[in-house]
Amino acid sequence: MLEKFFNVKKKEIPGGLWTKCPNCNNAIYTRELNDNLKVCHHCNFHFRLTVQERIDITFDSFEEMFSGILPVDSLNFVDTMPYSERLKEAQYKTKREEAIVVGVGIINGKSIAAGILDFDFIGGSMGSVVGEKIFRITNYAKENRLPLILFSSSGGARMQEGMFSLMQMAKTAMVIGKFKDDGGLYISVLLHPTTGGVSASFATLGDIIIAEPGALIGFAGPRVIEQTIRQKLPQGFQRSEYLLEHGMIDAVIERKALKETLEKLVSWHGY
Repeated sequence: MLEKFFNVKKKEIPGGLWTKCPNCNNAIYTRELNDNLKVCHHCNFHFRLTVQERIDITFDSFEEMFSGILPVDSLNFVDTMPYSERLKEAQYKTKREEAIVVGVGIINGKSIAAGILDFDFIGGSMGSVVGEKIFRITNYAKENRLPLILFSSSGGARMQEGMFSLMQMAKTAMVIGKFKDDGGLYISVLLHPTTGGVSASFATLGDIIIAEPGALIGFAGPRVIEQTIRQKLPQGFQRSEYLLEHGMIDAVIERKALKETLEKLVSWHGY
């Protein structure tokens, strides 16, 4: 009313200046949030990182490998839209070929074979290309005597590829099993969320399994489980801290300490 009377225009806050935390609902100055590695300084909620952000905070340098392997719509799958169109949409959105990036990263002079799932690409779902890239980077680590670190954030197997997707569970479990039998070190880092066929295969096969705080980890989601067993689940069920308490993972590591932790684990194992 006063603005109309005095003919004064209300100043608008520039978009993106503040970010609302979905956990505690506090407004956070976006620059401060980014400086804090996208962790809320009010409640310690860990916002999801992009693949490039994950690479930047984890590795001193990173060289992508096995690019150019593209997914195909071999089943001509259609749900709300054709799978071929969904792939194009995801590739345009993320500027990536598929839901995983693999390569060799450097941490404090140590070479590490790594893969990072991109949840923004069809929910980080595992199709035939994701399985193939994990297969190739694991064999590369085996041939070159490198430790392997995989960062998982996924809704599970990609339903649009049907059985071809489910086959990747066995494929990735097999190649990682052979890698470990040959003496290789595999560190699995579980991010929010890690569910479905990914949690039921390579993500939970690490020699060492680390999770970020508050990550949802499990095969089926808590809502599905509650509807199935018709019981209320315990508070925090399937979250990182609950899994640590019940011996399902080895550690819950804050994001700011993750790079140093990975470097120490690799060093302690002789790399």
